Amino acid sequence: MTRHSTTLPSACLALVLAVAGLSGCERAPHTSPELAAIEQRGELVVLTRNAPTTYYFDRDGEPAGFEYDLISGFAAQLGVTPRFVIKDSIDEIVRALAAGEGDLAAAGLTRTSRRQEQFLFGPAYMQVQQQLVCRRGGPAPADLEGLSGVSLMVTASSSYVERLEELREQFPELTWEERADLATEQILEKVWNREVDCAVADSNIVAINRRYYPELLVIMPLTEEEPLAWMLPPESRGLARAIERWFVGMEDEGLLTVLNGRYYGHVEIFDYVDLARYQRRIRSLLPRYRPHFEAAAEAHELSWTLLAAQAYQESHWNPSARSPTGVRGMMMLTLRTASDLGVDNRLDPVQSIHGGARYLADLRRRLPESIQEPDRTWIALAAYNIGMGHVFDARGLARDLGRDPDRWVEFREVLPLLAQPQYHRNLRFGYARGNEPVEYVRRIRNYEDILIRSLGE
Repeated sequence: MTRHSTTLPSACLALVLAVAGLSGCERAPHTSPELAAIEQRGELVVLTRNAPTTYYFDRDGEPAGFEYDLISGFAAQLGVTPRFVIKDSIDEIVRALAAGEGDLAAAGLTRTSRRQEQFLFGPAYMQVQQQLVCRRGGPAPADLEGLSGVSLMVTASSSYVERLEELREQFPELTWEERADLATEQILEKVWNREVDCAVADSNIVAINRRYYPELLVIMPLTEEEPLAWMLPPESRGLARAIERWFVGMEDEGLLTVLNGRYYGHVEIFDYVDLARYQRRIRSLLPRYRPHFEAAAEAHELSWTLLAAQAYQESHWNPSARSPTGVRGMMMLTLRTASDLGVDNRLDPVQSIHGGARYLADLRRRLPESIQEPDRTWIALAAYNIGMGHVFDARGLARDLGRDPDRWVEFREVLPLLAQPQYHRNLRFGYARGNEPVEYVRRIRNYEDILIRSLGE
């Protein structure tokens, strides 16, 4: 199933153009047929995937993603609105573009020689490397020749298939399974779950997903660096030239650097809880902030140890914590959430603690009355992490699957399904990394248990 999502009007797309410092929305005359058609209908139709490296809804329920921001900037320059058409796989995107269903495809696509025989490409906006990824403690080849000794899965119609076909000329016994129904992110999850030995994925996808699946190991690169670029129908030369001109100005203004910093800067690999470090910080840092946790918790009918545990999960009690995605402070508030809460300085620990407590309490109040404690608090924490829109999506999905959406023990089994296309394609807010809020709540509960035991309370 295809889902269409239209962005806000892009007269001058404040976020993208402001951070990049691009100069207004002046447009050159459109002389090519495809540009004239785009201008006449007032929208740029973009084929993409609902994934963390391309296009997704953030925890405020707003569209986000590297491709989303980049496309929105280009559409603003054209003076039109981007309309994102979501496809479930690269295979669907390639077929849809060939069938004329979109003006271009922006989905983390590698510019390969085979694809260049069928399509035009815009300028490269990122260099990635295909990597062989296996699971720690599982089967893994020592070299390319050993690839034939492991089960290997890749998404169909991908650049990975092209590379494996090249390798098979050198290693005839090499085999793999192609899945048109699974995105690379879902295949990496299968590797993590030991359902398949190894997968091939672009380095940017691996970097994002290793935070959630820490046992994934990069065994070896399978290619040199390759360019990611937008893909266009072969007849769209006028549009291709317009994209090239925009990229020149955009690169001069540093938009790519801004976007890379926002979505990939300081991507950390997920680590297990360092209990010794946590114990040290309970002794050294917590006394400084405990009065504020207690005051904020009392004001909003929360447990102060829960609030402190959440703050440690968010920032390790660092009031200056910053994320490339824009969240900041002790409670890692987004700019929009902070503004709604009346927090004018997210790096002020007192404001952040009180703002985070109020936000958590507000989320808890917004949940249906049928949810009892402690499930109400666990689900509110999940909403703090992933956004209330995705939580309500998951509640509806739970009911459809015969699960109790009011009980955390059942609800947490449904949340990970938001990352699977067969489920998220029919949901209002679409894709979400559903494993993350489950782990988020688990770790906060663990931190609180340790804190209570350490304090003897």
